[in-house]
This record gives sequence, structure tokens and C-alpha cells, in this order.
Amino acid sequence: MRLKADLALFIIAIIWGSAFVAQRVAGQLGSVYLFNGARYILAGLVVLPFVRLKMPVQREQHKWMFIAGVLLFVAAALQQAGMQFTTAGNAGFITSLYVVLVPIVLFFGWRELPHWLAIIAVALTAAGAFLLSTGGRFEFQIGDALELVGALFWALHVSLLGKFASRFESMSFSVGQLLVCGILNLVLGIFIEQPVFTWTLAGAAVYTAVFSLGLCYTLQVWAQRHTPPADAALILSLESVFAVLAGGLLLKEALTGIQVFGCMLIFFAVGLSQVKSWNSGKIDQRHLVEGR
Repeated sequence: MRLKADLALFIIAIIWGSAFVAQRVAGQLGSVYLFNGARYILAGLVVLPFVRLKMPVQREQHKWMFIAGVLLFVAAALQQAGMQFTTAGNAGFITSLYVVLVPIVLFFGWRELPHWLAIIAVALTAAGAFLLSTGGRFEFQIGDALELVGALFWALHVSLLGKFASRFESMSFSVGQLLVCGILNLVLGIFIEQPVFTWTLAGAAVYTAVFSLGLCYTLQVWAQRHTPPADAALILSLESVFAVLAGGLLLKEALTGIQVFGCMLIFFAVGLSQVKSWNSGKIDQRHLVEGR
């Protein structure tokens, strides 16, 4: 089951990476909150038919679905807004820093000391993402600040799913957090944003809604019931690799030698995290039993 969960997270990283291109298009058209609102609500409606309605939803689940949805709202809004004021490379690098922040969140939130191999892995991931996304050059802008704060909320979201998703039914939890996020974005967009519509924007919204949100967030909720949060974050960090590959194929963005080296660092870091996980199999099984 652990291997299947890790494979699901790997597939999620591929889809999220390709969706980064669609988000760039939407950001260039000036749509942030209404774009997010439309795609998150649509994603929730896509997943809704798969919810087992006969199963009663626990009162505690309502609370954690709402909290997860709020974290998604803040993270997604900051990420999309940041893309208007910074380069795609800087946005990709800073967002990927949530991988580094997850062990920090787990330490301060649940007093979990990170494994020494995990510390090395997150350091390699940060270095690899920097080289991959910026080519070794980095200039801090106002959009970078938005992406940095957003990275913290992505880390909080990954940590929360790792700690509480195993308590609840995956599909209903996924629908709940998607709808909360979508409604909050939509309400805010109605008040502060000028509506924009193009067929390109509509296509980007549908693609990200069905695949990167509806499918991937549901898979993420299930997968993180069987994989520790820090390891999940490292696998999901491959999103930055596939974002660059998708950019090269769809936007004709070429990879430099230093960016290829960044890809290699990230892949090595993910492999290192898996070595640590399999060597601590007994500990991981204890985490699963405890619902952690």
C-alpha cells in the first residue's frame, strides 16, 4: 500500500507540473480569484458524484475540511497573485520551498524531530529547485514575497492532510476542502476583480479543475493516509521538474545545463527520502496504526 501511495503522489507531481503552464496563462490574463474560484468549485463538483452519500459525515470532519479549504484558499490565491509580479522561474523555486517547510511545521506543530536523512534530502531539494527554476540567478521581487508566504500555507496544508486525512472518508473530505476554497476565492473575486473571459482561460480552468484539482487532491488525501507528510512533500516536489519539462514542450522554454543538474539533485533527494522510509519501516507502520 505504501508503494501505491508513493506512485500516486508521483503521478500527482506530473499533473501539477503540467498544470503550471495553464496557471501561467491565466496569470498573464490578469485572472486570480475568479479563475481560482471557478476551477476549485468545478473540481468539487467533478468529485462529488464519487462521494458515498450513505456514509454519515462526522462533525469533526466538517471542521478539518473547512480548515483545509481555508489553507488551500490562501495558498492558491497567493501563488496565482504572485505569478503576476514575478518570473515563472522564481515562482516555481519559492513555491517548492514548502518541501523544506513541512519538517519545520511538523516540529513546531507536533514536536516531531526530522530524520537526519530527511534534513539532507530537503536541503538537496531546495538547492535543486533553485538551480532548476532560476538557472542560478535570483532577484527578489514583490511577487516573490507572495510566493514565499504561499509556500508556508502549502506546507501547512500537506502537514494537516498527513495528520488528519486518515480519520475521514477521502472523497467527501476532498469535495469539502475544494468547495470551501472555491467559494472563498469566488466571493473575494466578485468584490475586487474585473471578470475576464477567453476560451484559453476557460480551457485552463477546466483542465486544472478536472485533473490537477479534482483528481489530484482526491488522490493526495488517499495517498497521505499511507505516507508520512515529509516524504509526501519530497515526492510532490517533483512538480517543479515536470513544470519545467511542460514549459519546454508547450511554451518552448529550453533547459540549460545548470537546470538539468537541478533536476538530478531533486530526483536524488526523493530517492534518498525513500531509502530512509524503507529503513524505518517499523516506525512507518506504527504511524499508520496511530492514524498519523
